Formats: sequence, C-alpha cells, structure tokens
Amino acid sequence: MLVRSGILTSADGETVAVENVSAGGAVVLVCEHASRLLPQSVGTLGLSSDALSSHIAWDPGALELSRLLSSKLDALLVYQRFSRLIYDCNRPPESPAAMPEKSEIYEIPGNRDLSVAERYARTAAIYVPFHDRISAELARRSGEGRPNVVVTVHSFTPVYFGTPRAVEIGILHDSDSRLADAMLDGAAKAGRFRVERNSPYGPDDGVTHTLRLHALPAGYANVMIEVRNDLITNSVDQEVMADYLAGLIADAVSAIGGR
Repeated sequence: MLVRSGILTSADGETVAVENVSAGGAVVLVCEHASRLLPQSVGTLGLSSDALSSHIAWDPGALELSRLLSSKLDALLVYQRFSRLIYDCNRPPESPAAMPEKSEIYEIPGNRDLSVAERYARTAAIYVPFHDRISAELARRSGEGRPNVVVTVHSFTPVYFGTPRAVEIGILHDSDSRLADAMLDGAAKAGRFRVERNSPYGPDDGVTHTLRLHALPAGYANVMIEVRNDLITNSVDQEVMADYLAGLIADAVSAIGGR
C-alpha cells in the first residue's frame, strides 16, 4: 500500500537546492524538473523503472545544462530536488497537472484519487518551500541592489504521443516578451538550431507558472527555455548547448538593458 502522508523525512534531504548563491550576474536560473528522485514515503507511485527514468518523471539533461549556464553566466541557480510526479512545481496547486493521474501514455497509480489532505501535504512539503526559496533569493538580491532576470530551464521529449517534434529549442514567454524577443532575434541571426517561439508549449498550456509567480508581478525580464532532450544527452552536447544559450541570454540581457 502506498503511503501518502508524511511526505518527506530527514532521510530525503532538502526540497530545494541553491547553487552559486553569491553570483554576480543578472540572471537567476530556475530548474523545476531537475530530478527524478521520489520521497521514500511514496515508493515508486506504482510505476515501472522505465517510466521513472523517462521524461514524465523529470527533464533529462536540464540540471546539467542549468549548471553549465550558471557557470558561464555567473548566475544563481535554484532547482527542485524531487520528481515532477510527486508535485510539478511549475504548476499551481489547483491545477490537475500539479499531481497528474496520467502523463502522456503512463497511468500514475500513486496519484490517483488523492484526497484534499493528501494534496495539501504534497503542496506544503514540495511546492511551498521551493517557491518560497525563489522568492527569498530574488528579494535578497533586490535588497542588495542587484538586477534579477529570471530564466527557467527545461527539456522536452523529441517524440510525444508518437509524433516527432522538429523544433530543437523553444523560447517561451508569457505577457512580457522582452527577453524572448531579443533571444529570438539573436537565434535568427545565428541560424544554428531550429528555434521557435512558444513551442512545443506555450502560456495557454499553463507552463509559465513560475514566470507568472516570480517575474511578471515584479517586472523582472524573464524567459522559459525548452531544449529537445536528444540534444543534451551527454557532457559534450551539453557544453555545446550551454555555450549557445549562454551567448543568446547574455546578448539579450544586454540588449534590453540588463534588468
């Protein structure tokens, strides 16, 4: 029987991780789907090892890419230490996608028929500490007179519901497109990868929650980056992608005035 209360124990460690805290750059990186780790209390959620290693559990390559970008941009990095299957931190608590009962072709037995109390326990253990830490870091930096440019980093599967995706990099934005526009201009000039606006997802799919929560109300320039995960499967490819994206981001931040 799956245990659904008492979500985290001391053996699980912290919910959120922060790296390069003293970063001097303008960019604050966020990686919501960095890990496929599940809390011990929920076991496997009834899923096979294949499902738990697939893209439904995490964004493969996204954390490694984020760390490289943190180094190249001297950027603060905040990331989630647990799988999106226990709670997807890029979704608000009221969203069915926050604790999905099904993801693509996979049923998720451990998320089926969660009670209000069970959903609250997950929200309190995973979602709230993660976003509280992002808010705290942004507030600290603002108090120190530092600019905040919020960049979230994701990867996506090259085949979804059996359909191949041609797009290689998605530059996503919500109502504030300043940074995305500048990055797309840079990508068009470079012509290296197939880069598209709000693809393979967009704000209507609910994927800009972190930007809406932390960047838009404060007026921080922001963007969400999606990289097709077959382009970042190894350290060499990750370095190539990080160099490319770091250049786009740096040039775009400069073009819009660095805030």
